[in-house]
Amino acid sequence: MRQSATELVITTPGQGLHEITRDVMRWTEQQGMTTGLLTVFCRHTSASLCIQENAALEVRDDVLRWLNRIAPEDAGYSHDDEGPDDMPAHLKSILTGVSLSIPVSRGIPVFGKWQGLYLCEHRRAAYRRSIALHLIGD
Repeated sequence: MRQSATELVITTPGQGLHEITRDVMRWTEQQGMTTGLLTVFCRHTSASLCIQENAALEVRDDVLRWLNRIAPEDAGYSHDDEGPDDMPAHLKSILTGVSLSIPVSRGIPVFGKWQGLYLCEHRRAAYRRSIALHLIGD
């Protein structure tokens, strides 16, 4: 059994679902493990991760609209230290989650035909986000 870890730094242009599938697959393949389990962890409280359809761009737009309805900016939150999008970003992060476990088979993460891995940026401004990757396997 072997382990490998790294950190990806992703610069987001602002709010949206930003696909990181290729970056994660490339790193995983470079580790030379045939089978294992990949943990992907977002090290932030106002960004998150999700696995979602990557074929139809409309899915990303629909997900963003849904999240904005569930956690709108104008809901009278007490916490607004970093602006009106701060607390809604924390809530969206809770809803989508910051950690994913993805099986690895034949040296690559196992995704479904239409699945992609996304960094969900919940803030309006551009940010540099750190994504920790940990692979255990052989």
